[in-house]
Amino acid sequence: MSDDEMMATVRIEDRTDRWRFTCPNGHRSWEPTNHHFWCAKCARQDGVDGAFHNLRDRRDGELLPRKEVRLLTPVGPYDCDLDRRGSA
Repeated sequence: MSDDEMMATVRIEDRTDRWRFTCPNGHRSWEPTNHHFWCAKCARQDGVDGAFHNLRDRRDGELLPRKEVRLLTPVGPYDCDLDRRGSA
């Protein structure tokens, strides 16, 4: 199995994927960043950091590490694919 086949693909602007994939606390208000994710609802809570490294797949409850998630936008892949290519 290739690396791409082992990765979960999340279309970050797709409503269905936003319902399926959540922050570890079950919120859908997460956004990707360069090397992790950030959740607005978590960040609004006292003493809670909004940053996290695993998305929850609500289909099976599994936590998916950032490196196993392929994020897609309407114009193509998000930064995770670019991270794997290395720096110039």
